[in-house]
Amino acid sequence: MGEKTKQNLYTAFVAEAKAYFRLLAYAEKAEEEGYPQIAALFKAVAEAERVHATRHLKLLGEVVTKDTESNLKASFEREEKAGGLFYPQFIKEAEEEGDKQASITFSHARDVEEEHASLYKHALQHLVAETAPEYYVCQVCGYIAEGSPPERCPVCNAPREKFKKIS
Repeated sequence: MGEKTKQNLYTAFVAEAKAYFRLLAYAEKAEEEGYPQIAALFKAVAEAERVHATRHLKLLGEVVTKDTESNLKASFEREEKAGGLFYPQFIKEAEEEGDKQASITFSHARDVEEEHASLYKHALQHLVAETAPEYYVCQVCGYIAEGSPPERCPVCNAPREKFKKIS
């Protein structure tokens, strides 16, 4: 693959991924305002953007769905890298620029990435258990609780009501 094509695929992926999340946020707002038909449209277009983004990632070699064990290992490694390498640098740079809000957001993400790595490691160790635990995700910082949500998020201190059950 040529360098220009590779860069264009990456740029297209970023744009599609941003559109996906932006449209989901729009759908959530439309639902809050009582427009379920508009929310459904935003969700449908978001799904199409997800398809585009996934196809771009596959062409870039970022998504190789060999088997679940390989996917867990790759995910574990990416979470460790994000939590241990990328976010500490982002935090440092945000603090140097005096951006307290970005520093807090990056700090929460770093702490949560470490927890994600732990969840992947746990899943790898219990791959054959075939149990389906319930997961709850903090809608403030992204912390994941297994089994039941805590009274308060251990990363950002959000109350239990801010956790969303993932099924």
